[in-house]
Amino acid sequence: MAFARKILLHTPISDERLLDDFVEQCLKDGVEIVAVFGPGCARIEDLIDWIVVGDGSDDGRFLLTSSHPRDSLEDVMNMLGVEMASHASVQEVRL
Repeated sequence: MAFARKILLHTPISDERLLDDFVEQCLKDGVEIVAVFGPGCARIEDLIDWIVVGDGSDDGRFLLTSSHPRDSLEDVMNMLGVEMASHASVQEVRL
């Protein structure tokens, strides 16, 4: 199953080693944005960014990321352009 175009990644994550495969799948599926929400989200966003950049040899790799250490879930969903009553256009992911 392919990921939605907008992803809300909840932290903490169970194992940071899962991020590599997660990011590669996001790139493959054409995910537009990964918003990271929860404890330690800024660090996880940085890790995702480094995975996307890799060694810098492929400038076609792009994934918009954001982290929300002080925002409410409602604020993050609003930023993603989603009404709280309908999460249809955002896929919530827990690793």
